[in-house]
Amino acid sequence: MAIFSYKAASSDGAVVEGVIEAADEKAASERIKNSGVILLKIAAQGEKTGKKLSFRKSSGDALLTFTTELSILLAAGLPLDRSLNILSGISESAEMKGIIKTVLKSIREGSSFSDALHKHPKVFPKIYINIIKAGEAGGVLNVVLDKLNEFLETTKELKEHIISSMIYPVILLATGGISILILMTFMLPKFSKIFSELGASLPLATRMLLAFSDAVRTYWWFFLLSTAIAALSLRKYINTDNGRYQYDSFKLKILGDVIRKLETARFCRTLGTLLKSGVPMLQALNNAKDVVNNQVIATAIAAVSRGVKEGKGITVPLTEAGVLPPLALSMIQVGEETGQLDNMLITVASTYEKNLKTAIKRFISLLEPAMILVMGLIIGFIVLSMLMGIFTISEAPF
Repeated sequence: MAIFSYKAASSDGAVVEGVIEAADEKAASERIKNSGVILLKIAAQGEKTGKKLSFRKSSGDALLTFTTELSILLAAGLPLDRSLNILSGISESAEMKGIIKTVLKSIREGSSFSDALHKHPKVFPKIYINIIKAGEAGGVLNVVLDKLNEFLETTKELKEHIISSMIYPVILLATGGISILILMTFMLPKFSKIFSELGASLPLATRMLLAFSDAVRTYWWFFLLSTAIAALSLRKYINTDNGRYQYDSFKLKILGDVIRKLETARFCRTLGTLLKSGVPMLQALNNAKDVVNNQVIATAIAAVSRGVKEGKGITVPLTEAGVLPPLALSMIQVGEETGQLDNMLITVASTYEKNLKTAIKRFISLLEPAMILVMGLIIGFIVLSMLMGIFTISEAPF
């Protein structure tokens, strides 16, 4: 038998803490729930942090923790203000505790839940607020929060997969860049001094390389300043509507397969979640469109609402938009014809999330040798240029 500590909420909103002895966590959770309280956290005694129900606890899980706990409390029948009041008292993050109190204050002053969340864009992303707004409008906030929790879990898993896949390429790029920088700033100047003392006529490639090395060492501040100005100017341009559209169009040309699968999964999961929660089609479409990050795809999907208003359904307008993959369109058409559109959209999202992982793996498998080849060519050019200079000197008459 093991001893578990837990935090729970009573039906009147009071926070209850205690310990319980049970064979395992599942048995302990069942006994706590049967006692008439709402279980929020449970952990084996001696663990540093409480274990969240239904997902792992980590430093980046504040939003996921908030969503899950709020979903549990609302599903148990507690009103929103009381649920937020409870969460403000048990939140382990000081920052999140303050934000919850601010949100609660805004609600008590007459703001809607989504409007109160909108005041904290760094914590609650646009997609989160849009789904909450749709749930409020449809009167299914507790259901939407449960679906939103699943959505955040899936998004987190996908994000972690992408980050883990990019670790090796980033390390490869960093080490290659550092190696080239060391060659250009420390090794080449030594050869340059030797060549100058001998006064031999060097090959063009060697002279170009030495000149570039001298420029980097002498005018490094200019290169650094120019790079910073270029980066800031590009960022400012991308923040404009036209700049963002052009940038997304460029990304679509370079990473078309990966981006289409990512946006298809994101759009279909959001739309399916909203429809499954009882949100009307037009409202669900408008909110689902807003979660698409790529502006080229989002602009094309914007026309879908007009097609739905004209009675074309959803498959025909999506096909005319030409941004979703054929398989996704075929599955959506089957769902629409069978009256299971919401379930089929979730299935499409799950399918493309799996396909996306495969696409990312394939992209990384091509990126890694390409990076190695580029780094090898650059370093090879440097070494070959130096060897050509050495051979020229060795052949010169003295």
